[in-house]
Amino acid sequence: MTTITPIEPQTYEHIDVTKVSANIGAEIAGVRIGGDLPPEVVSEIRQALLSHRVVFLRDQHHAGEADQKEFAGLLGTLTKPHPTVAGENGVLPIDSERSRANSWHTDVTFVDRVPAISVLRAITLPPYGGTTVWANTVLAYQSLHPGLKALADSLRAIHSNLYDYVRDDETRWIGGIDTQEQAYRDEFSQQEFETEHPVVRIHPESGERALLLGHFVKSFLGVSTADSNDLFALFQRHIVRLENTVRWNWRDGDIAIWDNRSTQHYAVSDYDDQPRLLHRITVAGDVPVGPDGRPSVPRVGDAEDYSVIAAPPALV
Repeated sequence: MTTITPIEPQTYEHIDVTKVSANIGAEIAGVRIGGDLPPEVVSEIRQALLSHRVVFLRDQHHAGEADQKEFAGLLGTLTKPHPTVAGENGVLPIDSERSRANSWHTDVTFVDRVPAISVLRAITLPPYGGTTVWANTVLAYQSLHPGLKALADSLRAIHSNLYDYVRDDETRWIGGIDTQEQAYRDEFSQQEFETEHPVVRIHPESGERALLLGHFVKSFLGVSTADSNDLFALFQRHIVRLENTVRWNWRDGDIAIWDNRSTQHYAVSDYDDQPRLLHRITVAGDVPVGPDGRPSVPRVGDAEDYSVIAAPPALV
């Protein structure tokens, strides 16, 4: 029988935390985001994030771009919006008119310094649909058979921003690709990045092991294309089991914060041609390290201009 380590209950003195599913996700109340939050509140938000992987704040109607950015800055050093896609003032627009990232991924894994945390604020929401789903990559690892854990521990994967669009095209772009989508793809791939990551990374704050995969995976190092595809499907299947996920129905004033080191996410394209716009700000992370102590290695491209390498925090 597989032993799964449960999320340890935490005691909070300055915020209210309510789980929204058994294995991932919690709603935080009693917080009005901005740059003036006391350190003890920020510390408890971070602890809730580490415990629940993704946290949600409702009714943040007061929050504008400056509030979001100042709040995110309390969690760490901010990155530029994206290594290849233009943003403005540190913000990356998640805009349905340009692209729909409706496939499972961890953000920006094609560089060596994978972002630690993302803060996403709803701007314009469709009248229906437009939900986002997150998956717990720590629990996915813990639920593997011991033999599969050993295999995952030993593997390294090549991540690239020039990933295989064709793999998901039948479901993601029914009816073909419009001009704006093609322009976004061209911008996304204007500069190539490729990084070798461990398939299992050690979380720098909790010491937990998490699967580091998602749609930027190109292949597994030293493994044939056919076997790479089979291994990818096997491990991804464990990550996206429904019991391992939480699905969030966005409302005006919502903000989601997720630990990019222990999750994947999927923006569901189920809102027809309705507009959907959210603003994302990311917090710099460290270079992932595998169970053998070997760090990720950049193979193509230099991400220095995108983000600093954050110093690994002390284990909690």
